[in-house]
Amino acid sequence: MHQPNWHRLKTDPQLRHKLEKRAQIVRAIREYFWSQDFIETETPTLVHVPGMEPYLDPFKTELRDEGGKRADAYLITSPEYAMKKLLAGGMERIFQLTRSYRNRETLSTQHSPEFTILEWYRANATYEDIMRDTEELVAYIARKVLGTTHVQYQGKPLELAPPWKRTSFAAALEQYAGVRYDEIETQAKLQALLRKRSYRVSDTDDWDTLVLQLFVQEVEPKLGQEQPEIIFDYPASQAALATISPRDARFAQRFEVYARGIELCNAFNELTDAAEQRRRLEEERKLRQQLGKDDYPVDETFLAALETGMPPAGGNALGVDRLAMLLLDTDRMADIVWCPWFEMFDLS
Repeated sequence: MHQPNWHRLKTDPQLRHKLEKRAQIVRAIREYFWSQDFIETETPTLVHVPGMEPYLDPFKTELRDEGGKRADAYLITSPEYAMKKLLAGGMERIFQLTRSYRNRETLSTQHSPEFTILEWYRANATYEDIMRDTEELVAYIARKVLGTTHVQYQGKPLELAPPWKRTSFAAALEQYAGVRYDEIETQAKLQALLRKRSYRVSDTDDWDTLVLQLFVQEVEPKLGQEQPEIIFDYPASQAALATISPRDARFAQRFEVYARGIELCNAFNELTDAAEQRRRLEEERKLRQQLGKDDYPVDETFLAALETGMPPAGGNALGVDRLAMLLLDTDRMADIVWCPWFEMFDLS
């Protein structure tokens, strides 16, 4: 049985050191964005309609007033919708540090049902601009908190100074898994390849589930070994809130950053077309229903904001806990959060 962190603090100076450094990381995040003329925002963590991502499960609760009236309520999986409303309202450079929640998550050493997320958005910026923001932010934090961008993670050196390596999703599949994208573009072709590689494949698994399985097993562990690596232009079906690439309509302008196999963030060229956004959200809702997930309507307030006109923008969602794990050289999230979830819940 794990000792709770409050108890470990009494006898483990390394834990205290890591938690104090985590606090410095959070402070450095704020310093960086304020220095870049961003405004810090605070949006609700309790909302009437959560995000529509098919593979995320929000925590559901109920709002009641003193007269007994009730309304469904959810804890956010991300502050994205609310922050995009602020862009539609005229804000141009905004960031937020907040708690987010995801139910039915894999409760591994890198996951927690409650976690700290950093999101930022820039009006009239592209996802290439957000890539550069991400590089500069992480390098700034490393210099501020550790005094260097050359860090050690699990016994091996990692250089955080930009520029970072950039690899498209399709190129990553070919480079790290030996799979050409045009050879797996149908569900049947992908199923056949995975079965040949001894994966457990069900006829009911959709293409996105299968390609994600391939990516997680054969690509992710190899990413960002010497420096963080940006994987960009994901399949369009996996980026309902992003613009489609003008270079190839099979892909959307989305990127993620990996360092030593750890996924740090998820970023987009933001979709601003309200009609197209509605179509994609309705498609995701149908998929949620097919998967047996909780069903709820699309967020009409979010779509109404887009209809008034949201400027072209880029945005990013970065996991603060995972960034702290990387910078503070631990493979256990419990070592860099004050009170881990398992100190309160027993799922044994």
